[in-house]
Amino acid sequence: MHKRPDGSWDKSKLPSRHVTEGPSRAPHRSYLYAMGLGTKEINQPFVGVASCWNEAAPCNTTLMRQAHAASEGVKKAGGTPREFCTITVTDGIAMGHEGMRSSLVSRDVIADSVELTIRGHSYDALVGIAGCDKSLPGMMMAMLRLNVPSVFLYGGSIMPGRLDGKDLTVQDVFEAVGQYSAGTITAERLCQVEQHACPGDGACGGQFTANTMACVSEAIGLALPLSSALPAPYLSRDAYAVASGEAVMRLIEQNIRPRDICTRKAFENAAVVVAATGGSTNGGLHLPAMAHECGIEFTLKDVAEIFARTPYLADLKPGGRFVAKDMGEAGGVPMLLKTLLEGGYLHGDCMTVTGKTLAENLADVKWRDDQEVIRPISNPLSPTGGVVGLWGSLAPEGAIVKVAGLQHLKHRGPARVFNGEEACFAAVEKEDYQDNDVIVIRYEGPKGGPGMREMLSTTAALYGQGRTDKLALITDGRFSGATRGLCIGHVGPEAQDGGPIGLVRDGDIISIDAVAGTIELEVSEEELAERRKSWKPHESDYGSGALWKFAQIVGPAHHGAVTHPGGKGEKKVYADI
Repeated sequence: MHKRPDGSWDKSKLPSRHVTEGPSRAPHRSYLYAMGLGTKEINQPFVGVASCWNEAAPCNTTLMRQAHAASEGVKKAGGTPREFCTITVTDGIAMGHEGMRSSLVSRDVIADSVELTIRGHSYDALVGIAGCDKSLPGMMMAMLRLNVPSVFLYGGSIMPGRLDGKDLTVQDVFEAVGQYSAGTITAERLCQVEQHACPGDGACGGQFTANTMACVSEAIGLALPLSSALPAPYLSRDAYAVASGEAVMRLIEQNIRPRDICTRKAFENAAVVVAATGGSTNGGLHLPAMAHECGIEFTLKDVAEIFARTPYLADLKPGGRFVAKDMGEAGGVPMLLKTLLEGGYLHGDCMTVTGKTLAENLADVKWRDDQEVIRPISNPLSPTGGVVGLWGSLAPEGAIVKVAGLQHLKHRGPARVFNGEEACFAAVEKEDYQDNDVIVIRYEGPKGGPGMREMLSTTAALYGQGRTDKLALITDGRFSGATRGLCIGHVGPEAQDGGPIGLVRDGDIISIDAVAGTIELEVSEEELAERRKSWKPHESDYGSGALWKFAQIVGPAHHGAVTHPGGKGEKKVYADI
């Protein structure tokens, strides 16, 4: 469509014509010549190569290298790459303090900043490279919002650490904090664990949020097959970056856009893969937000229905034995997709960035019996998914729990209520709680936090103290993908919006059944109505700035905690300017 028979590019319908074509754009072209571009490069499509490179954490430190490799692929295929960076907030460093309020907010800032950069400079396509948690959905949200031909590339996972002949991940460090506070390990041992857990570049190695969303990027069709498999330090990853740059040029030529790829069926495929890998509960937040960008209604309820009918197949940490490197060596996402497709759990006719359908991409993938990481459909770890949705009088808009590897799926006990994570963590450090308690952490929702913090410091400390099988924990905030135990997040409506979680008092009986999918507050409607009369919203410490702004506009968690009308409110998509 955009190429002439002689191989030159016709830019008459490409956004970059607004900055490169005609006499009036001479000033714009002068800037391009200043950067070393020639007439040939100016007449080619302009491809934004966006990375989340920074020195905040190892998840992001290889992304610049991979962005340069993607640019080489764009050049090889006749395009003009334009590199730029956006922010990330890395949860491992933000966790357990005020910094965590910035994490979910950063997802929107990433999407917004990529959108503004592409719009402001009239780029024709996008290669997006991301490493940590929110940066993956944030980058994919920008692709779906702009709807220019796009390819996503995960920066890769970290290698496992080693101590005393055993693999370690950052999850072990968080849990060692609990062991130390319980007196079961020494300060010296805690120091050894922290120094050996993270050996170099890459995102957390378990099936936490980064690897969950990396699997989603392949399953939904925005990333090249097997591109998420290799760990970040492997220089062989760069071949996938080059191939991603070449692929985006083919997509421009064929005019295949992200919304041609990310249909309702593709979102269903993505939810299947979150469940089948025992992925992060954050998948239940990010998939609705991504769908919202396309104008597709895909809520927590839709996600949970798919989770409920999907077998749990990938034996990955935190519920299982293996890390992302092991899954890559076992055949990666294509191996998992192959068995799910043959079992009838996926839509094989969905388009992908290869220009072929999912089924066509998987045609030559052969099942391997010599690996233990990915189970066949005929022998799942459990018949239903590793993540479950819950509804009931405590969560009329739903809640979500990761059950992968859990035996403790039902719990009934008295509430122990905390307004905010800090108060709860202080009590947990002193072991100031009882067996059978239901710990409630509230005013941590998208609006109430603000920012919907993750509670890994608290849940990991409980696990380290050896108490998670005797307790449940619920919050209107979130949990890390590394959380273990009966930990229920995204309870909606959130406390700040007057949801039932805001009315709970110490001693109220809460009943949870992750098999039946229920979460009930055993208090009468009359009593709750009485309590509501004296309830007031929580006063936030944030009276201005980005967190204040987010709290004013953010929607509920079951719709993805989004901040704008999305595809349904769109008058004109950027790709058609």
